[in-house]
Amino acid sequence: MQEAVQQFLPESAALQLIVVNNSADAITILKQKHVDLILTEIEIGGIDGWRLARLVRANVLKCEEKTPIILLSATYCERITETTARAYAIDLVLPKEHIAQIPQIVARFQQAGHRSQQRQTILIVEDDADIAELAKRIVLPNYDVEIAVTGPQAVDMYRRSGSYALVLLDVMLPELNGQEVLAEIMQLNPKQSVVVMTAHGGIELAEQMMLQGAADFVNKPFRAEQLRRVIDVAAMREDFLISNEQFKQKVQQLAGSEERYRDLSEVHQRVLDHVSTVLMELTSAGTIKFANRAWYDLTAYSAVADPASFLHFLRPADQTLVRAQLAAICAGDLEQWRAELQLAQPNFWMSLNMAALPDKISGVTVTLENIDERKKAEQELQHLAMHDPLTGLYNRHFSDRELMRIAALASDKQLHALMYIDLDHFKVVNDSHGHSQGDAILREVANRLAMGLSADDLLCRVGGDEFVVISPDKTLEQANELATRLCVALDAQPYRLMDKVYTLSCSIGVTIVDGSQPDAQVYLQQADIALYVAKAKGRNRAHCYSVSDAASDKLRNSLQWAQQLREAIVNDHIVMHFQPIMCVRTAEIVYYEALVRLNLNGNIVYPGEFIQALEQVEDINLLDHQVIGKTIEMMSRHPVLKKVAINLSAQAFRDERLVPWIEQTLLKYQVAPSRVVFELTETASLNNIAGTCAMFNQLNRLGCEFSIDDFGTGFSTFSYIKQLPASSIKIDGSFVKNMHQDAMDFVLVKAMAEIAHALGRKSVAEFVENEQILTLLQQLGVDYAQGYHISKPLPIELLEKTF
Repeated sequence: MQEAVQQFLPESAALQLIVVNNSADAITILKQKHVDLILTEIEIGGIDGWRLARLVRANVLKCEEKTPIILLSATYCERITETTARAYAIDLVLPKEHIAQIPQIVARFQQAGHRSQQRQTILIVEDDADIAELAKRIVLPNYDVEIAVTGPQAVDMYRRSGSYALVLLDVMLPELNGQEVLAEIMQLNPKQSVVVMTAHGGIELAEQMMLQGAADFVNKPFRAEQLRRVIDVAAMREDFLISNEQFKQKVQQLAGSEERYRDLSEVHQRVLDHVSTVLMELTSAGTIKFANRAWYDLTAYSAVADPASFLHFLRPADQTLVRAQLAAICAGDLEQWRAELQLAQPNFWMSLNMAALPDKISGVTVTLENIDERKKAEQELQHLAMHDPLTGLYNRHFSDRELMRIAALASDKQLHALMYIDLDHFKVVNDSHGHSQGDAILREVANRLAMGLSADDLLCRVGGDEFVVISPDKTLEQANELATRLCVALDAQPYRLMDKVYTLSCSIGVTIVDGSQPDAQVYLQQADIALYVAKAKGRNRAHCYSVSDAASDKLRNSLQWAQQLREAIVNDHIVMHFQPIMCVRTAEIVYYEALVRLNLNGNIVYPGEFIQALEQVEDINLLDHQVIGKTIEMMSRHPVLKKVAINLSAQAFRDERLVPWIEQTLLKYQVAPSRVVFELTETASLNNIAGTCAMFNQLNRLGCEFSIDDFGTGFSTFSYIKQLPASSIKIDGSFVKNMHQDAMDFVLVKAMAEIAHALGRKSVAEFVENEQILTLLQQLGVDYAQGYHISKPLPIELLEKTF
């Protein structure tokens, strides 16, 4: 071991080594010289390494008693070694297999400048300060001490520490008694050694705590020798238990190793009896000097002109490579070479390993393993990783990778087209006939698209009904012509599903990859924007992206609004204002309408500037959820908001998560559902009466109310009003604001109020901007009024001061 130590720790200018072969020589030197560190084995002559450490610590030698000592051990059992090292004040015991760590360990000791042996800590749990101080003085010479005076404090300290060398636990403690504290400690660490301190007469309680897991007990008042003895016994108990467990594990490991060795020996014997691995010996020229039966079985049907040459079984490119490696090994420039090669005859993938023959025998040994099945499985997995299993087309992963490749190569002289394709109203097919029929149509769509493309074009399926085409060497005009032909190809013939016939079209966004963008994903965003524009223009068409295009710019603006909304949500920059709604008859404020604003860079932005943009990119549901959550949370904190109307977007009835979200939020903030009225515009309701009815029936079952907003703008019918479970109807403000000047508006407001009352609904008039309008509404019997004449929408702070 001495040679190994010197190998890893050579003498240098910064480090002087004194090397001796036995303990007698070591003691002679240590009587004469001061040293900074002692590195010793256990067996070093008449005095072993343990007793040498005892002499150093006894301060009978020239070196300091605190000199760091590292003990090297050929055998190592963790707990036994740690315990013995602690007893002999050894700083570190290092297993022989970790000898390479010596330079770092020595450097650490040099930097520390003192011994690294860490003292163990005892936790004393005692509410009597005198007894705690006495116990502390008794154990302090050998241990560090922490003191807890209450049960909860003890549990908290134990949770933070994780373990102690020992816990001295009083039985009678404030808040939590000793048994309860012991139970908590045992739950956290069943192996923790705990000594119970009990007054005379508490033996039965001590027995119970021993059954709970305590290691020992001591009666109070105690003597110093008595407490030290109990502590030593308890500490040794933990050492014994851990050592026993470690020894048990090592025995099990040895037994397992022996069993594995027997199994491995049997397997190797069977392999030798029926070896299928090819073994051969080659000359430097590749001539086969020896080969086992497995090689001849493998090549039995090969028609190789010279079967004595291994190289003739390889592909031409691999022949050159293998010949060079053979020469390098035979010349002594290379010890071993591994490769995976495909034999030309027979057509097999093999794992090849070549190595020089032992001693001075000329030649090379070769082993060949048949990996044909694995290579084919890898190729199949690679195909699956890059292809869509439904259509067989390339998938999004491959599409993104290929887009990055062509974007890096593109320039203003080498243009490529990128097309983003989305099927129009494909969801209707899936919803009405199920996904299996929808999958059949997707396969047919893939076939039609592929037939309209050239061999150079790349077609990928990147989503449910979304496809991407990368077409090389095309101008924007050429790409637009190709995209238009693809639209025609999908729409030209109907799709037949069982006894039904469907027509299906697509919208395509087109952009040019010209190398101008540092991120390839920007091109995909451009194609996506152009796709949205194509849909907005009526679908079944292609649209080309252009920076100067007004439609693309409008959609890009919508996407920017959507991003700003997300940032506003994350940063809690959504602001709610509330406008009072007054009972016309009593002039009492009956509820408020919640109105959303955005605080962007300190500026308040009103809904008219961002709602339409969010609806265009179908991101409005995000705002619905945030407005509902924030409003209900504010209702729970501000009593003035006794009842609030919350507007829902036109897409709300398609959001399956909305009603569960509302129910969860009401429960979270303990707000009664009857305090919430949800408003949906008449136009949005008319677009999907069945969906609207279904959603608001669910809200009514929760206990919430429902109101039709902007009534009168959607050419309503009595049948429609009757179907919707609304508790109130809000007359559109465009009729109300001029009713005192326009006789027709007055008649329409009167008619709508009468319709509402006839159907048992409350009527609400908005845009009430003067006293004259309010008086007319009172004459017509309108129930509620809302408008600037009553109050503008206010932030909650002003609302609380005003109302």
